[in-house]
Order: sequence, then C-alpha cells, then structure tokens
Amino acid sequence: MKSWPIVAIAVSAMAAGAAFYFYRQQPSAPVAAPAPDVAAAQLVATLPDFQLADRDGQVKSLQDWPDQALIVNFWATWCAPCRREIPLLQQLQRDHGSEGFQVIGIAVDFRDKVLAYADEMKIEYPLLIGEQEALDAAAAFGVEAVGFPFTVFSDRQGRIVTAHMGELTAAQASLILDAVRKVDSGSTSPEAARAALELALAQLPSTPADAN
Repeated sequence: MKSWPIVAIAVSAMAAGAAFYFYRQQPSAPVAAPAPDVAAAQLVATLPDFQLADRDGQVKSLQDWPDQALIVNFWATWCAPCRREIPLLQQLQRDHGSEGFQVIGIAVDFRDKVLAYADEMKIEYPLLIGEQEALDAAAAFGVEAVGFPFTVFSDRQGRIVTAHMGELTAAQASLILDAVRKVDSGSTSPEAARAALELALAQLPSTPADAN
C-alpha cells in the first residue's frame, strides 16, 4: 500500500504543560510520553477501511460519509489535551460542515465513559468508539505508537492530505482546511499541499495559547 511521510508538527509537552499519551498496543495501560518524533512516521495515502460502533451501537466505517472531507480525531476521555480540543472541533463542524467538512471522533476508551462524557460536553459530531478495535483503527493509518489527540485530514476523495499529532489550534486548523480546499478544487495535489503546509505550519506557534 502506498504510504507517505506525515507532515509533522513538533508539539512540546513540556512547553504546553500537558503530556501526550499513547498505547503500545495495550489500550488498558496508557502512560505519559514526551512529544513523539512523528516526522519519521508513515501514513497510508487514503482513508483505511475499518468498522467501529457509533454512539447508538450501529457499526460504521469512514466510508459512510462519502463525498465529504473528513477530520478524523482520535481521542480519549482521560486525555487532557483531547478534552481541551473538543470545543474547537465542535466549532469547526459548525462553521465548515455546510461546505463539506465532517468531523469524526474516534474514542479509544471504554464505551460507558465516552457516552457519559459526550453527553456532558454535548458533542454534536459523530463518534466511533472502541478499545483495542479503535487502537487497531489508528494503526490502520500506519501509526505504531499513537499520541493523543491525533487528527487526520482527508479530501472528498478520501485522500489523506495531512495529519497532526497533538492538540490542534484554530490557526493550524485554518491553514489545514484551506489546503484541503485547494486539493478538492484540483488546484494542487495532496503531495504539493503537504509540502506547502509544512512550511506554513512551521511559522505558527506549535502549542495552544491557552495551554496550562
């Protein structure tokens, strides 16, 4: 399967005051980790095909949102940066859903905890939930050690434009969504968009301004 180097943003956990978490194929035993070296990671070129249960227990796949540019966000209730990021994801869905962007949250967590937290936060975008199955879904993107939150951006054809490991900022999201629009319009390729994004994102602060 074709793969490409992920366009990485080096997010410093010490500077942000928040740790990244990862599972080393053991979803029941998360540990704190420093910012991972995602520059060397390899991601598949198109959205992988996997299935997970949604909030109603219905089995879904990413292919159930055809002709939409997906924002696929891996998260967990125990992950502080993930929780902080949710309002931004909610806003992205409200602001850009009408133009074809769709946020999909993939919770690598216990189902009861996810449902309770989703109700508390009034999460409006679709959620897919699993423990080992959700971790396997992350691995299907080509990631061996997942840092949370982890967000993948695809165009309407399911081609992965870029991915971001760590808490996303509004400024970063704005640049990435603009790149996805250009890919969707045919004015650039995913490869050219990634190269341009790498330069543009490097000029932005790498951590959220309100991180503690």
